[in-house]
Amino acid sequence: MQKVLIIAYYWPPAGGPGVQRWLKFVKYLPDFKLEPLVYVPENPNYPITDTSLVDEIPEGIQILKQPIFEPYGFASIFSKKKTKRISSGIIQKYKNQTALERFFLWIRGNFFIPDARKYWVKPSVKYLSNVIEEQGIKTIITTGPPHSVHLIGLALKKQKNISWITDFRDPWTTIGYHKKLKLTKSSQQKHKHLEQLVLNTADKIVVTSDATKKEFEELTGKPIKVITNGYDGVSKKTALDNKFSISHIGSLLTDRNPQKLWKVLQELVSENIAFKQALQIQLVGVVGKEVLASIADYGLGSFMNKVGYVSHSEVLELQPKSQVLLLLEIDSEETKGILPGKLFEYLNAKRPILAIGPEGWEAAAIVKATNSGIGLAATDESALKNVLLEWFALYQKDSLKLDSIGIEKYSRKALTQELAKFIRWESS
Repeated sequence: MQKVLIIAYYWPPAGGPGVQRWLKFVKYLPDFKLEPLVYVPENPNYPITDTSLVDEIPEGIQILKQPIFEPYGFASIFSKKKTKRISSGIIQKYKNQTALERFFLWIRGNFFIPDARKYWVKPSVKYLSNVIEEQGIKTIITTGPPHSVHLIGLALKKQKNISWITDFRDPWTTIGYHKKLKLTKSSQQKHKHLEQLVLNTADKIVVTSDATKKEFEELTGKPIKVITNGYDGVSKKTALDNKFSISHIGSLLTDRNPQKLWKVLQELVSENIAFKQALQIQLVGVVGKEVLASIADYGLGSFMNKVGYVSHSEVLELQPKSQVLLLLEIDSEETKGILPGKLFEYLNAKRPILAIGPEGWEAAAIVKATNSGIGLAATDESALKNVLLEWFALYQKDSLKLDSIGIEKYSRKALTQELAKFIRWESS
């Protein structure tokens, strides 16, 4: 079998959708006659961990590890909580930032380009150069963020006669938090230079959305393939919540706070006694203080079930029980191409999805195309209220369900087949 070296920062026991993406690709690549070798840090500083994912690592996979120097570990001496938040890309609004947090952001943005994992690049290149020769590897794949991982691929490509594929789980210079890093003009230019260098040196590029593909097509003529995130396995049939549960699964922070939804729910509980008696707002994962404050301000605190962070295996049990699955995105032009990893697991859960985000959101288009729910603009109160009333009426009749179509193409195995074809495809 052809060997493929995958270079990643996030790997179990790290938690989050970025981990699951390559964990599942690695699981299925051997089915398509490709042997994956995985290179990851030996001592990473993961902001979120999920030990249940360790059990999903396929047996027999060769996993290579080398130490990494993590500046976040040093910074945590001053404030562990703030450092953890910044390292995971969670950046509070300016007015809520302390002086120390603003200082950390400035240091992070201007001294650690492209990111704080940059010190892993040189030792990794030295180590992997030998691995490539010893194991006869002809193809390497780097996945980011962190985008410093792509610099490992860049250096190896310059040294070796190999095919290099970059996988961008998120954009580089246009992602939302990039603007909040307090970058100087010189730092912005360095980021853009590195981005273009990576895009134009790699042989092939993988992205997770059509929007990112269009963005990168303006920067390079290299082949670009959209391979979204996906779901694995078949969702188990289970009894639904007795309550009219509206569940959001995953981090729900300030910028995604659905103020219009809280307003509409406040109106419905005041106008409809049955709705008031049945409503449950279920929040699974990290929830920002501002979000909790909004829920309280709208008088919805008594309807909230704050579950907190749970393992991925528990998430898979919670999703198909929910009456409605809530998908949220920041209402801005730059988030139209964001496809949250949870979207595809929501599809697999086969519960109605209420997607609230920017007009023209790519995720909402997928929800609509698969008949899995409805996508609404964040400002459309009237439509939101009508949908909730319609779905609540169906819930009362025990008939709230939708017959989704075409979700099979988002299965992890089907997506891995597309990846395997792209790995073997030779550009003209």
